[in-house]
Amino acid sequence: MTGPKVLLSAMVACASASPFLPRDVSGTNSTNTTSPFVYTNSFGLNFTQMNASLPNVTIFATGGTIAGTDSSSVATSGYAAGQLGVLELVNAVPQILDVANVAGVQIANVGSEDVTSAMHLQMAHEINKVVCGDPTMSGAVITHGTDTLEETSFFIDATVNCGKPVVVVGAMRPATAVSADGPFNLLEAVTVAASPLSRNRGALVVFNDRIVSAYYATKINANTLDTFKAPEMGNLGELISDIPYYFYPPVTPTGKTAFDVSNVEEIPRVDILFSYQDMSNDTLFSAIKHGAKGIVYAGAGAGGVSSNVDSAINFVVNKHKIPVVNSFRSANGEVPDSDIGNSSSQAIRIPSGYLNPQKSRILLGLLLAEKKNLTEIRDVFLGSTDD
Repeated sequence: MTGPKVLLSAMVACASASPFLPRDVSGTNSTNTTSPFVYTNSFGLNFTQMNASLPNVTIFATGGTIAGTDSSSVATSGYAAGQLGVLELVNAVPQILDVANVAGVQIANVGSEDVTSAMHLQMAHEINKVVCGDPTMSGAVITHGTDTLEETSFFIDATVNCGKPVVVVGAMRPATAVSADGPFNLLEAVTVAASPLSRNRGALVVFNDRIVSAYYATKINANTLDTFKAPEMGNLGELISDIPYYFYPPVTPTGKTAFDVSNVEEIPRVDILFSYQDMSNDTLFSAIKHGAKGIVYAGAGAGGVSSNVDSAINFVVNKHKIPVVNSFRSANGEVPDSDIGNSSSQAIRIPSGYLNPQKSRILLGLLLAEKKNLTEIRDVFLGSTDD
């Protein structure tokens, strides 16, 4: 795995790449354009400056469908993700330069299944440095594949806490598809990141005209455009004609925990195990044997597991002091403390509350990176429950 320092050096190098193309102010391909000037800020980011009064936004690109291509213009499956670079993405949407002055950083160019905790840390470190640490920066955008987008956005929500918006965006159709959704999603993401109305709302997911809290957002459909939702909690706002409208004032989600990862170099391994009929406990012991420092169960109902797995959890918690979190395998719901907290007096039990398995895994990894003990971890997760 590439180390954090190597990745950081690569990011800085990418940040010094050529600026984006100037916009055509005539709205045509004529020669009636305004020549931009480029400035480099104190962190080495190059901005194509079209209007000094516009806010500054940095786009961090990781790949995914939004950067995907295919030889067929009707292909919405089987395409190659992560083929276009950040410059190509932004140059395809010149209207962005009417909204903000933008710089681009290419972190990776992969399908989101290949995004790692090392990349998460690099994004958090870099955003905290070049966005939070620069008073001239209004916000940031992360372009990302959709399959694991909610995990990255949850991590960023927990680790970037300066009040400036970080908007995570992607696409369900590759860039080469007829009516690709990526360009307009990207324009809306930059607009939201540039808006002062977006401050102090944590990380945001912007998709298909909706604005959703990263703390609650989840992908609810594997294929359709309208997929990122917070089904029980609802959207924070929407965009009409690229104008953001928020339904509520800024508020912190119940149970949200902020983390300082400035000195964190690695996130401990946490595995997710799925609950089902006839399940055995050997997958739990195998995960521990192969290096897992924490376990999350996607439990049946409100965190349920079989009797033999329940006994195995007792053993693992007591013998290895490894935290085990009970979450849910259903699309939505809650694992309250009353359902699993008193199921056994032999071991400390940790309910996930309203956090699904993938978000529980991110939170548990951050707590382990802070070297929290079992009781401290349980107390944090209890903040996400209703009892």
